[in-house]
Amino acid sequence: MSNRASARMLFGMPLALLGGYIAIALFMTGDGIELAFLSKYLVDIGFSESSASLVFSVYGFMVALGSWLAGVSAEIYGPRRVMKWGAIIWVVFHVLFLLFGLEAESLPMILLLYGIRAVGYPLFIYSFVVWIARTAPDERLASAMGWFWAMYSVGIGFIGTYLPSYTLPLIGFMGTLWFSLIWVIAAALIGLLTMTEGNDAKGKQLTSTADKLKEMSRGITLLFENRNIALAFVVRIINQHSLFGFMVIMPIFFTDTLHFSTPEWLRIWGVVFITTIATNVLWGICGDRFGWLRQIRWFGCVGMAITCLMFYYIPLAYAGHVPIAIGVAILYGITLSAFVPMSAMFPVLAPKHRGAAISIHNLSVGLSNFAGPAIATPLLPWIGVEGVVWTYTGIYLIGAALTFFINFRQPGLDTATPEAADTQKAAQS
Repeated sequence: MSNRASARMLFGMPLALLGGYIAIALFMTGDGIELAFLSKYLVDIGFSESSASLVFSVYGFMVALGSWLAGVSAEIYGPRRVMKWGAIIWVVFHVLFLLFGLEAESLPMILLLYGIRAVGYPLFIYSFVVWIARTAPDERLASAMGWFWAMYSVGIGFIGTYLPSYTLPLIGFMGTLWFSLIWVIAAALIGLLTMTEGNDAKGKQLTSTADKLKEMSRGITLLFENRNIALAFVVRIINQHSLFGFMVIMPIFFTDTLHFSTPEWLRIWGVVFITTIATNVLWGICGDRFGWLRQIRWFGCVGMAITCLMFYYIPLAYAGHVPIAIGVAILYGITLSAFVPMSAMFPVLAPKHRGAAISIHNLSVGLSNFAGPAIATPLLPWIGVEGVVWTYTGIYLIGAALTFFINFRQPGLDTATPEAADTQKAAQS
């Protein structure tokens, strides 16, 4: 019996990977502490809003590179080894970023060191996605991925956002950034000590350099060989682009234009991620039962198009009203997490090349990090925050249209579903 078939599950979570799930939450706490306030801090120490956006654009590009490397590297060398190197890169370059970037107030060094540090985070967390795909049964894969994104949200959103709202008044911006080291080191120790190679279902056994290079290249060529992978790739980029764009533009908009305090803004933004802790798991379970693609299209793409506009206009109409802003944040979080089945979809679309498919998935997640700030950087001076929000909304509607052209058979779902029927038609044509 395969490891995936025999995996012990608890509400969709593979119990063999419990230590890894905990490590993801701790790692993303350390990595996410600065995301809700770093753009404002950069402006406060003298950099322009465009420079702050550029920092996040470079960060997002490097995350995309690291995300792509994570999938194929974990397939070749094993997830545990790649997670270890991800943690080392993050810790070393975080220290250098603080000392020679922020302390020195040097934009070139901030771009260089923060950019290199950005590679470490996807190497750690997205190698674990490969581990999940090797372990969980295909028909429960969205549920297992839902737990991954729930732990991601616990870290980057719940603890990572709320913690600085309390530490900033006590130890300041730089003290909070140094504090993040503790969380990442703890994550590395828990993840690497509790999860051994015995937990790691065997992937490809590649020994020659040529085979390794071929597998690496498949992490790109699969995009051109598999039409469904290519379309899913674009939709997955669209998934979180507004999230990372909002991290850049909304702290300044909420504090300077709407006159919320920084702690209030952090608590409002944290609600997005608190919401996704539960809804990532629930959407994963719902997708496994009722259809991944339908959920992504209507609740993900169309839902996000609506809630993006709500996140701008409703707080603008009720400036200073924290409960109303929190209500909007909850709705935004619910629709954001409806994309959870995408993490399960990629390995199913290319079952013979799971590592390469996950690598492409990871690249699309990284490009989501890049796309939001990259869209905001050139547009902000011309159309302002409102125009950027409308741009994000339009992109989500394009994503909804693209989902109609993705055809696949979802494991464990009744073959009478539209997705399965479409696949059968494609196979017959």
